[in-house]
Amino acid sequence: MSSVTIGDVTLSEEELQDGFSAETIFATPGSRGFTFDDIIALPGSIDFGVEEVALDTRITRNIPMAFPFASAAMDTVTESKMAIAMALQGCIGVLHGNCPPLEQVKLVQRVKGYENGFISNPAVMSPTCTVADLDDLKAERNISGVPITEDGSIGSKLVGLCTKRDLDLVDERHEPLSEHMTPVDDLILGREGCSLEEAQEIIKVSKKGYLPIVDAEGNLCALTTRTDLLKTRDFPHSTKDPLTGKLRVAAAVGAGPDDRDRIAMLVEAGVDVLVIDERNGDTTEQIDQVRHIKAKYPKVDVIGGNVVTRSQALALLDAGVDAVRVGMGAGSVSTTQQVRAVGRAQISSVYHVRAVGRAQISAVYHVSKLARAYGVPVIADGGIMNTGCGIKALGMGASVLMMGSLLAGTEEAPGEYFYQQGMRLKHYHALTSVESQQNARARDAAMAAAKGTSGVSGVVVDRGSLHRFVPYMAQSVRHGFQDMGVKSLADLHAEVYEGTIRFEIRSPSAQKEGGVHDLHSYSRKLYA
Repeated sequence: MSSVTIGDVTLSEEELQDGFSAETIFATPGSRGFTFDDIIALPGSIDFGVEEVALDTRITRNIPMAFPFASAAMDTVTESKMAIAMALQGCIGVLHGNCPPLEQVKLVQRVKGYENGFISNPAVMSPTCTVADLDDLKAERNISGVPITEDGSIGSKLVGLCTKRDLDLVDERHEPLSEHMTPVDDLILGREGCSLEEAQEIIKVSKKGYLPIVDAEGNLCALTTRTDLLKTRDFPHSTKDPLTGKLRVAAAVGAGPDDRDRIAMLVEAGVDVLVIDERNGDTTEQIDQVRHIKAKYPKVDVIGGNVVTRSQALALLDAGVDAVRVGMGAGSVSTTQQVRAVGRAQISSVYHVRAVGRAQISAVYHVSKLARAYGVPVIADGGIMNTGCGIKALGMGASVLMMGSLLAGTEEAPGEYFYQQGMRLKHYHALTSVESQQNARARDAAMAAAKGTSGVSGVVVDRGSLHRFVPYMAQSVRHGFQDMGVKSLADLHAEVYEGTIRFEIRSPSAQKEGGVHDLHSYSRKLYA
């Protein structure tokens, strides 16, 4: 921008700039801590359509995602159903650890088994097994057919395939599968070494439901299915491992040595990311845990946290974390700052889950600036109560928004809906609440020792399916980026740090004016 002369008046570049840079707002000595509501971004120049805005990001330094959203590791937010839906939508879910290790492992396995790509260890039966045996296996594994090999194991010679179509009209369920299977000579086969895309193209052209993958000797190596092809078509942005085609999933673990057996089991189950789930991430235990995981399981990414200061983040970054979570006592059901008097500036009214509790926008800015030098993404954890909060957190340097209450009311969250005063609701509580600790003890009496609580329980309103909610969130964020004049998250971060994007601090009156006001009543709907 250059100076402009109007008549006898010349305005300098500085005089033509409205608002303040993020650096000016947050780095001024003695400046107070700000919340999301305190800050508003000024509009930029728009010369592109909203459809041109890209939201691709990274949850860790090594794992990309199509959209900057993650579900929180809470027992009223993320179990396998939520994690599957988040991954299908191009995001990721963090499975809570408020359960015994074996139960958490099963959650990981359900996610990993949902969309398999190449199934390297499929259910296999031998020709001498009966139709009844297959009926039992179908009920146990929720499958509709199996390959048949000479000895009933993977790596043995393929002799046929049994599907629902082969067996629907069989009355005698104790007959051997050899009498009803489709023989190998009548099957379409893939050859070992073919890519997942090539295998799916064979399924598409042949119109078959299954494609066994065999080696040069005809031994079964793997399996892929038409169902997986349809999932790829319906969810093109899925967060998947590019080599295996399996959905990505993260899991929460503790920082103590007692959690190392849990970590080993989760890694064996195929977890992609381990999230060390601690209120204060700057502890000797967590630093040791990060170094342990990075040394023993170098292919598994580690997210450290939670932190709110640069010195806290520095310790984790130097230990080798692949992402940092920012936020202490910022969630809508957290009372950490009230109970422990430690955290960073926020507005928090937590005695009802729908009262807004804000994450620290100041912390996001300062930690993100440091993590950027390490090439490590930052996750804004807590207080993302609407898309405006999310856009501001991303604008201050976050790469991913971790959401709890926003997702707790969706169909995919654990728990059942109930009605209260005509509203469809779900229960939602902090992991540090009395209710969550009671749930932990119900699952495993030795798991949750008595401890102080720093969270509350409440309810959230029904938000429908995640498969509608995430696209709504993504489109809202796109519009916010467009209004600021940026086409991508990378562009947003660059322009914020360069000072190109400007901000203003809002007074309480301005915040009130910026919301819905002066109406007798109104209703709000997320979807048309």
